[in-house]
Amino acid sequence: MSDQQPGETGEPTVPDDVWERFARDSEREIRASAPKEPSARARMVTERLRLRDEREADRAARRGARKKDPRPAAQPEGWRTGPAWREMDGRAARRRRVWAFLGVPLAVAVAVVAMKPSLLPGGLFGSSAKSAAAGPQLPAETAAPTAAPSARDSSTPTRKRPFAGSPAERWADGADAIIVPKATPVGSLTKEQVATALRQTKKLLVGANLEPATVRGGRPDTALSVIDPKQPRMLDDVNRMLRAPDRKHDPLNLFSRFDSREVALVGDVVKVRGRITFKAGEDAAVAVHADYTFVYPVSPVHGNKAEVTRTIVRRVLDVAFSDPRKFQVTPGKLVIRHYDENIGNSACDVYDGFLHPQFVSAMSTASPSGSASPTGPAVDPYDRSRDLRDASTAGCGTVSRT
Repeated sequence: MSDQQPGETGEPTVPDDVWERFARDSEREIRASAPKEPSARARMVTERLRLRDEREADRAARRGARKKDPRPAAQPEGWRTGPAWREMDGRAARRRRVWAFLGVPLAVAVAVVAMKPSLLPGGLFGSSAKSAAAGPQLPAETAAPTAAPSARDSSTPTRKRPFAGSPAERWADGADAIIVPKATPVGSLTKEQVATALRQTKKLLVGANLEPATVRGGRPDTALSVIDPKQPRMLDDVNRMLRAPDRKHDPLNLFSRFDSREVALVGDVVKVRGRITFKAGEDAAVAVHADYTFVYPVSPVHGNKAEVTRTIVRRVLDVAFSDPRKFQVTPGKLVIRHYDENIGNSACDVYDGFLHPQFVSAMSTASPSGSASPTGPAVDPYDRSRDLRDASTAGCGTVSRT
C-alpha cells in the first residue's frame, strides 16, 4: 500500500467529466474527417457517365478517328473529385484581385503617357525634341520683371512649333495663364464681392483677347457683357469702335482681332504671361490692375501658308468694382478706368479694326491699304519691364523680334 496521497504521484488528476467531453469530441472529429463512401446515387451517376464515355470512345474508334488523349470522365462533386466549385471560385477571385492590382497602375501609366507622350524614352511621337528646345514652363509671374527676357533661341517658327525662337514658348497657355489671386475683404466690400471683381476681370481679359470669335474678328460679346452699362459713354464708344473703326475709334485699343480673310491662327494655343493685383480704390471700390502679354502665331491665308510669324499684344487694364449700396452701379459689373496697349508686328497706321501681321514672303507685295513704314525706335515686344505709360509714342516703331 502506497504512502503517497492523491496528486503526489507526478501525474495530473483529471476530472471524469472532462475525460468524457474529450472522448466525445475526439470521436466526433474522427468521424467527420474519415473518408466517406459515395452514396448509391453518386455511384449510379458515376457509372452512367463512365458508360457514356466508353460509348463515345467506341463510336469514335469505329469512325476511324485519330486516337486522342482520353477526356477525364465527368464526376459528381465529392471527396474523390477534387476541389468543390466554391474553392475553385475562391482561387479565381484571388486571380482577379491580382489582375486588378496590376491593372490599376498599368492603366494609370497608359493614361499618363497618352496625355504626355514625351515621358516615353526615345522621343516617341517627336515630343522630346520640342520639350528640350522649349525647356520647362516658367512659374507664374508674381511681380514686374526687371528686364526683357534673353534671346536664348534663334529657331524659326513652324506650324509644328509656332513659338520656336520666342520666349513665349515657355509661357503658359491661354486662359489658364490668367491666374486670379486669392480674394480678401477690401473696405466695405466683402471677400465674396472682391472675388467677383477678380473673376469678372479675368472674364473681360479672356473675352477680349482669347475667345475664338473675338480673335477671328467677331464681336466680343463676352467682354462687353462684363462692362457696367451705367458707366457713362463707355459701351457707346466701344460699339462705335466696332461699327465704324477709325484712328480715334480703334477697337484694337481693347480687343485682339484678326481679319480671318487675311490670316489664320496656327493651332489653338495663344501664349500668355502677366499678373492681376488689387487694392482699395476710390469711391468705396476695389481697384483691379491687370498687365498681360498675348502672343498669337499666325500664317497667311493666301500665299506661303507654311510661313509662321507672331503678333505680340501687351495690355494694361485698370478696372473698378464699387459697392452697389453706396453708388449707382450695376451689381457684378466692372467700370473701366484706364487701358493701354503695345502691339508688336502689325501694319502701321491701319485703322480698320484688325491686326495685320507682316510676313517675310509678302514684303514685296502690296501692304494693307493705308499702311505706312515704321518710323519709331525698335522695341522688344516681349519686354514686360517697361511701363507703357512712359513709353515713347513718337510714330510707329519696329520690333526687335517676333
